[in-house]
Amino acid sequence: GDFMDSTADPKLYTEITDTGKMVSVVEEYLEDYNATHTKKMPLVMFVDAVGHVARISRIIRQPLGNACLLGVGGSGRQSLTTLAAAISEFDCFQIEITKTYGKVEWKDDLKK
Repeated sequence: GDFMDSTADPKLYTEITDTGKMVSVVEEYLEDYNATHTKKMPLVMFVDAVGHVARISRIIRQPLGNACLLGVGGSGRQSLTTLAAAISEFDCFQIEITKTYGKVEWKDDLKK
């Protein structure tokens, strides 16, 4: 991962062999996120969840990177993606679908 040292410039991708340290680092990012955002994320970090955060972070940092996350409701897809975006220093934008949502609204949302 390239997020283990938040002060590194440029951020270099290196293999993470110490999963305990990786969990601690992601917990620090989560604390920073919760300290700077009004909508808190009360997440419990464990090795599998942190692995997903690392993968999502790596994917979205790639040029034109995208992923389709599948899983049952409440499995953490949205929260882990939000955390990965924060780690990658990206802003999240969530589309709100309504009954009248159409192509015009979609194009307007893409411009944002």
